[in-house]
Amino acid sequence: MGAPSEPVAPQADDPALTRVLEPLRSLLIPGEQLEAYAVQRRIFALVHRRVAIGGTTGRLISTARGLFGGFTADDVRWQDLQDADIRVGILGATLSVTAFVTKDLASTESAQRTLVFAGLRRSEAQAVYRLCQAQAQSWREKRRVRDLDELRAKSGGIQLGQAAVGTSAAGDADHSPSARLERAKDMLQKGLITDAEFEQIKAKIVAEL
Repeated sequence: MGAPSEPVAPQADDPALTRVLEPLRSLLIPGEQLEAYAVQRRIFALVHRRVAIGGTTGRLISTARGLFGGFTADDVRWQDLQDADIRVGILGATLSVTAFVTKDLASTESAQRTLVFAGLRRSEAQAVYRLCQAQAQSWREKRRVRDLDELRAKSGGIQLGQAAVGTSAAGDADHSPSARLERAKDMLQKGLITDAEFEQIKAKIVAEL
């Protein structure tokens, strides 16, 4: 991930920007830092107060100020982030973020939601987008490792490095050779193991017959 980013501060001569970012900063927990932010252009906020999004050391936060004070907020933990897309136009940029809906570490089987932020300042939106992509890539690998570990456990103790398959009590259908082979095939189809690793697992299962 590289060296930690320096905290982002609004321009000292832009009090309007400072006011827009105040809700974001008020939501930061101790030790959390704002690494990138993007503010909605005024032309896109004719019927509401401007939207601001901020990428921190732990999550993506969005705030929308009310016309008569206060604000509403939403956030996405980096560990739940699946992907981010950006569309840059002449007047502004639109950032779309897809996240898993889960209380635990997100997985490919979780429900999803998509947040869309339109009319953002282009350079700011691109900075937040780069941060989202970096975090998505990092957590995607962590989820892959986690899912692989779970499949190994369900497959009766497959150890890919040694091509060993755990044994189980006779008559247990879930740990029968055919069931273990099916789970190995499933891992192969999902890209969790290579063809060579699958062949090693299959050979081990056959050898135990």
